[in-house]
Amino acid sequence: MSGKNKTSKLFLLLQKIGKSFFLPVSILPVAGLLLGIGASFSNPTTISAYNLEWLLGEGSILNAILRIMNSVGSSIFDNLPLIFALAISLGMAKSEKAVAVLSSAIFFIVMHVTINSILILNKSILPDGTLSSKVLDGSISNILGITTLQMGVFGGIIAGLITAYLHNRFYMIKFSPIFGFFSGVRFVPIICSLGAMIVGAISSFIWPIIQIGISFIGNLVMNSGYFGTFIYGLMERALIPFGLHHVFYTPFWYTGIGGTAIVNGTTYYGAQNIFFAQLASQDTTSFHINVARFLSGKYSFMMGGLLGAAFAMYRCSKPEKRKQVGGLLLSAALTSFITGITEPIEFTFLFIAPFLFGIHCVFAGLSFVLMHIFKITIGTTFSCGLIDFILYGVLPGNDKTNWIRLLPILVIYFIVYFFLFKIIIEKFNLKTPGREDDNEDVKLYSKEDYKNKNSNESEDDRSKIIIEGLGGISNITTIDSCITRLRLEVIDTNLINEDKLKKSGSLGIIVKDNSTYVQIIYGTEAPIIKTNLENYINKLEVNI
Repeated sequence: MSGKNKTSKLFLLLQKIGKSFFLPVSILPVAGLLLGIGASFSNPTTISAYNLEWLLGEGSILNAILRIMNSVGSSIFDNLPLIFALAISLGMAKSEKAVAVLSSAIFFIVMHVTINSILILNKSILPDGTLSSKVLDGSISNILGITTLQMGVFGGIIAGLITAYLHNRFYMIKFSPIFGFFSGVRFVPIICSLGAMIVGAISSFIWPIIQIGISFIGNLVMNSGYFGTFIYGLMERALIPFGLHHVFYTPFWYTGIGGTAIVNGTTYYGAQNIFFAQLASQDTTSFHINVARFLSGKYSFMMGGLLGAAFAMYRCSKPEKRKQVGGLLLSAALTSFITGITEPIEFTFLFIAPFLFGIHCVFAGLSFVLMHIFKITIGTTFSCGLIDFILYGVLPGNDKTNWIRLLPILVIYFIVYFFLFKIIIEKFNLKTPGREDDNEDVKLYSKEDYKNKNSNESEDDRSKIIIEGLGGISNITTIDSCITRLRLEVIDTNLINEDKLKKSGSLGIIVKDNSTYVQIIYGTEAPIIKTNLENYINKLEVNI
């Protein structure tokens, strides 16, 4: 196999893994909402600051409800390794996904039980349940009631990936009639249990060494100061077009690479885990600095910079097109400002002028550095919009988050992006929305604009167009989505008709060279489009 083909296959694998990360990540906003509201309004300091003792004081019904919300939100973050294992097996399994999910849970449990048994045998865990002095601080944790090695989400990722591999390899296996009962999907949990024992045994000896390596990488990032923070922010944005940003930031958010902290006697690993543990604690006076380094940096450009870019594109549009362009850009700008979903704007100038996207990535890196310098420690669940800003910046209090320091930075980013984008668009005559030739359509679409433009077109009609644009049903092998993209595998990318796909409302199409993996950007309606497409294909197959 040529080096180029190997690179393409690796890229495809990483994209599949990144896609699988999306499901557990998508759970976090709800968990964070429960934890954010519950922790903030059950905190005695907050209650006292707003004089709400009469409503939220200890012993009140609302206080009890808020404490339950706090506990429920915390439970999601405490069990992220298992959630990642389940989600990755779901995303990576080719078929019979329910069996894969069950098998990954079995794999995860058996793996950690095996590790626990070996830790007892080698006397790392003493007969009375205490830890031996030879055990490194923070290297042991309690997962689902099992005292085991602290593997974090890496443990879940390992369990999910190996389960998916075994599942895809054996879910259609056939045995002789004597053992026929164990054929097919029934064999998957069996082989996963055996595999988990082997992986657990190996991990017992290998993972302590990996822990040292993770600690070294984390220390390297920590000790590189503002430069390390800049590189993190730059890479996090630069990987957006490839869909690999989830793979990049996950270790910083959920493992020791993103730092460690002891909160109420428990050691937490990763910037986001640390933030939510501190958020839930009533003893927190300020949040860990790594929150600023790895979480807070996106607020500047999501709530400020991209609004300036959108306004610049509006001002640069032709006068006769401004009314149409204004509605499109306003919708995209508000989506970025309120929810932190930026792809409608980012992909507009990414496909028209990649140079602009490169500048944007540099300013993203600088934004993380500014958060680091000014110690602005506003947490986030999924993305840095107004909702998260209020929940994890304003409500916890300025003393903890320094959220007031962010406000002038938002204004500065708006102004800088506006003038910089306006100058570059006009100087190089870039075809941003509203500057296209008269016979070209404006290419930025929101959900409502698409519906208005295609008011007589049903979802089945759109699905039909997508299928035709992808070369027919026979050319499609898998269908999936993330928040803003339809993610598919096809047999032959040469059959893809990009003009046809644009008629379905796509903002852009990404096809990697020598890959069968395709991404079609639609914005936040992508998951709905995916469901409608699957339903339409199912109806066609039933009628055949």
